Amino acid sequence: MRRKGVTSFCFSPKASSSTHSHHLHSLSFSPSQPSFPETVMDRTLATAEPTIMKWDPQTTTFGRVTSLFHHNRREARDFIQAVNSLQRAMHLLLADNSTSCKLAHAKSLMQIAMKRLEKEFYQILSTNRAHLDPESVSIRSLRTSSTGSSTSDYEEDEDCVRVANEMISEVEDASTLAMEDLRLIAECMVSSGYAKECIKIYKIIRKSIVDEGIYRLGVEKYTSSQIHKMDWQVLESRIQSWRNAVRTAVKTLFNGERILCDHVFASSDSIRESCFTEITKEGAVILFGFPENVAKNSKRSPDKVFRLLDMYTGISDHWLEIDSIFSFQSTITVKSQALTSLIKLGESAHAALNDFESAVLKDSTKSPVLGCGIHHLTTEVMNYLSILADYSNILSDILADSPPPAKHSFPYSYFGFPDSDGSPAPPVSLKMAWLILALLCKLDAKASYYNDASLSYLFLANNLQYVVAKVRTSNLKHLLGDEWLTKHESTVKQFAANYERHGWGDVIDSIPSNLTAADTPEKIKEIFKKFNTSFNQTYKKQSLCVVPHRKLRDDIKASIARKIEPLYREFYSSHRLTMQRARNSISVVRFAPEDVGNHISVMFFGTEE
Repeated sequence: MRRKGVTSFCFSPKASSSTHSHHLHSLSFSPSQPSFPETVMDRTLATAEPTIMKWDPQTTTFGRVTSLFHHNRREARDFIQAVNSLQRAMHLLLADNSTSCKLAHAKSLMQIAMKRLEKEFYQILSTNRAHLDPESVSIRSLRTSSTGSSTSDYEEDEDCVRVANEMISEVEDASTLAMEDLRLIAECMVSSGYAKECIKIYKIIRKSIVDEGIYRLGVEKYTSSQIHKMDWQVLESRIQSWRNAVRTAVKTLFNGERILCDHVFASSDSIRESCFTEITKEGAVILFGFPENVAKNSKRSPDKVFRLLDMYTGISDHWLEIDSIFSFQSTITVKSQALTSLIKLGESAHAALNDFESAVLKDSTKSPVLGCGIHHLTTEVMNYLSILADYSNILSDILADSPPPAKHSFPYSYFGFPDSDGSPAPPVSLKMAWLILALLCKLDAKASYYNDASLSYLFLANNLQYVVAKVRTSNLKHLLGDEWLTKHESTVKQFAANYERHGWGDVIDSIPSNLTAADTPEKIKEIFKKFNTSFNQTYKKQSLCVVPHRKLRDDIKASIARKIEPLYREFYSSHRLTMQRARNSISVVRFAPEDVGNHISVMFFGTEE
């Protein structure tokens, strides 16, 4: 019944034909209502098209000669907003009706907008090279340091600070505006599907800036042959340039470029990585590859170790920054190159130290030093080691894996360290102690070239005192420690005592400690003559000697005087009258106690080292 009722209602002959006809007409021929996406597109086109077409360089002279972002930044933001609205409307309509003719019109309008933004992007990058130069990143730290400095007492100085701060502020403002504009354009172009065009412009301009920065820092790519053939003075100059360059490149050039890249392409991690890698990778590899080239191909020599350590310091001091700046997977090559250079520099420095040790042990000079003074090997080795000690932190890294001397061969006490298994000395300390020990062994051999034991001991005392003084007044003191110094200072005193015993023993022994032993004028006369002879001979021989170190000189003279003067003065005072009554007393008593003291006081003078 219901089915029949429905049928009769739809097709009842009683129904008015005109009414039915009107109903069919309204269903079949009334204009269709636009869909919501089409409505959105219509509204978007109505607002976006005038804004975009105003800046079409192909249709308006104004758009061709005027920079949108430079002319009016508010209007530039309206332009970006219009493009973003158009992009959203296109996506909405594409999902609803992909064949709509309005899509083609919108696409054409979008192409015009992208051409405009490409031009703006290029202009901002090109015309703001100074404000977008990576070095400008350091301006903020400069401003912080200038405002934190002490206030000047002079008004003109305050004016200078004010003007400088204003200039810095202007640069900061220009840089900030340019970076914000670039980010706005990049986000718009990337979201609109024009990332390729945006990236191409950015890479070309920014890479030229970074490459120019690398060139102006004096960084060049050298072949291994060029390094090998390069004169050392020229290479040393290149190394110094590299040291200055690596500091600026890491802290300013690469860091500034990373900051800029991260800011402009903040919306896309992959684009940030791609741009930064392509812009900086080539220059960074050249920069961090130079030390490896020098370490592997320069002519090896112990005195070149300091420049190797300088380059090692240049990388290691900035390693945390290098690791942070080149954190992308695609920049692993840069960090790998920096690490390789560190390894090669460490190996080369280690080899240079071994060469130095070998050179010390091979020194073959046999001529005794006049006056038992400081041997040239002593000054050369200690000057070398005192400078080397300034690199103790770096050497700690380089020598960290070096095996210590065999315990059974050389106990730590032999180096001047406590002989303890619990806390062995650091490798860098052992290395320094070992090199000094090598020097002392050579000096011990050279002391044998003197034909007098007293001169040998004075030579050893002088040279060991020089070693101790160098250690005490340099960073060697911190590496070797107080116990090392105490032990070797004690050895200096032993050498001085041995010199005194062998050099002045005859003079001391010529004076009897027991005055009653000289109980006749003949014995008294014999003792005076013996003293005269021994003192005169000893003085002539020893007066040719020098003791450069003031305290050691004074200590030796004081010790000799203490052993001779009191005994001689007492003997002289006791028997002077007896000798005056004898004939030829003047020839017998040749030295008064004051004469002895004066002779000793003027001995051993030399230039203090």
